[in-house]
Amino acid sequence: MYLGCIADDFTGATDLANNLVRAGMKVVQTIGIPSSPLPAGADAVVVALKSRTIPAQEAVSQSLAAASWLKAQGASQLYFKYCSTFDSTDAGNIGPVTEALMDFLATDFTIACPAFPDNGRTLFKGHLFVGDVLLSDSGMKNHPLTPMTDANLVRVLQRQSARKVGLIDYATVAAGTEAIQARIAQLKQDGVGIAIVDAISNADLIKMGRAFAALPLVTAGSGVAIGLPQNWNIAANPESALLPSASGAKAVVSGSCSTASNAQVADFIARGWPAMAIDPLQVAGGVDMVARALDWARPRLGATPVLIYATAEPSAVKAVQAKLGVQEAGELIEKTLSAIALGLVQGGVRQLLVAGGETSGACVQALDIKTMQIGPQIDPGVPWCFAHSLAADSGVHIALKSGNFGTVDFFSKAFAQSS
Repeated sequence: MYLGCIADDFTGATDLANNLVRAGMKVVQTIGIPSSPLPAGADAVVVALKSRTIPAQEAVSQSLAAASWLKAQGASQLYFKYCSTFDSTDAGNIGPVTEALMDFLATDFTIACPAFPDNGRTLFKGHLFVGDVLLSDSGMKNHPLTPMTDANLVRVLQRQSARKVGLIDYATVAAGTEAIQARIAQLKQDGVGIAIVDAISNADLIKMGRAFAALPLVTAGSGVAIGLPQNWNIAANPESALLPSASGAKAVVSGSCSTASNAQVADFIARGWPAMAIDPLQVAGGVDMVARALDWARPRLGATPVLIYATAEPSAVKAVQAKLGVQEAGELIEKTLSAIALGLVQGGVRQLLVAGGETSGACVQALDIKTMQIGPQIDPGVPWCFAHSLAADSGVHIALKSGNFGTVDFFSKAFAQSS
């Protein structure tokens, strides 16, 4: 194995695996840390954790356990993957996990680069842009768990880190691989332990990929993965994304409340396809929304996909959080939607889209999926995958979508591709 990857949520893991597969790597994604060695033959392994929003020390503990397992499998470089919108709070978890992995690997320097230009995430002068606006002006400022109100990632990461945080700016990146390496050497002399790296195009990612070849640890979104396989003389190979043929009923479970997911839910409904909303307050009040949703879905399963969603506008989310509490509301929705996803698959759904990082993690765990085969890309950062589950004797095709990813017509596009 060349590359051992630790992802802080399940959608992020498939996002990363997708980019590695597109670049030609043979990739295995595991759900959690395996209890035994994996079969030989993988160029990269992505361990998917659900550690983005848990307490920092728990995230550190889980990440170190994953790192230890990956090194035991022979990984020559580790990759800590977080969201392209740098989702975190001033307490972590990006900084604490990064520094713990640095200590584990006994390295005094690493980089941090969430840039993913294919999805509109770019970095300039250390500031993260989402499309044409700063992160702090995007829909991420209203994220229910990790609101991002500062676009200056040097500041954001410094608040989470004991080590000095610096910057490799765009002028250096544009000058090429050797300039990036020279800047790294200078930063290390200046006592910098972690450097934010600017990037506005895939060409930048290719340049920095070469420059990072000797780093024991890379921390990034999924974009930097585009530039790493070349370091092992691996080139793109379309056959690496082949999956078994898809069949069976189709469904979407959406827990994300991002701007993109709200638009995708609205587009699904506008097409006249069947959709049912989950009211968290009714769930909290004792209504069995799992049984109600499955009873609603059962006669509608067929060629047309069905949607069951808790996706809502920011004002509605805040109203629910005010009554139930932020953590309690999130856990309630995750538990409900994951039970619905399990029931849908038990009822014959074999093509399942899940929207939202936390929701995806809960659904994959409910389905008892241990590993996934990464297939073709639907939209940047979101591939179809194939997995075995005890709920589906023939396996299930599943796509785990980060809340902010995908075009407005993502749901219809995904099912058109799988047909």
